[in-house]
Amino acid sequence: MTAVPTAASPRPAPRERTPRVDQIVQAARVLLEEVGREGLTMRRLAEELGIRAPSLYKHIDGRPALELALVETGLDESGAVLHEAVRRPGGDPIADLLAAYRATGSADPELYRLITDSTFPRDGLLPGLEAWAGEPFFLATGEPHLAQALWSFAHGTLILELDDRFLDGSDLDLTWRAGADAFGAAHRAQRAAGS
Repeated sequence: MTAVPTAASPRPAPRERTPRVDQIVQAARVLLEEVGREGLTMRRLAEELGIRAPSLYKHIDGRPALELALVETGLDESGAVLHEAVRRPGGDPIADLLAAYRATGSADPELYRLITDSTFPRDGLLPGLEAWAGEPFFLATGEPHLAQALWSFAHGTLILELDDRFLDGSDLDLTWRAGADAFGAAHRAQRAAGS
């Protein structure tokens, strides 16, 4: 069995940004939710900010750098929410984690898509940020494969929900609850087998 963290790793310190870069990233985040990844262009962002597109390049090196800043912001924020969910006193770590994951992804669906898109080049991400943001799945389950399966359920269910791919009349609250119950039972069985 692979070693699993029993306590949360330290939260990676975010990159330092100027107030102007923060303003640009926040405006890009709003625009991303309005027009999606394909509609988020430097020209359109500049128009939203009331400046000329070349002026943006004084602060952000281009669209890849902008997307990287958005992903880092999203991972930091969602990671903090997920870490809090699994540490909730008296809570159910798996159910609380799934509820928090669903809520954060649903609140900013286009940012969620950007963060989880398989074509996003993760090489430039702040070291350790993606692992830290996903760590709550390991903290909730205590086992790497169960954690990956739990994340797969959460991501698959959320993306299908965001894409409106469930049958009409589906009670998605019950679907999420069934997943939490199933993974909770698997977690309890795994713990019982290990003791």
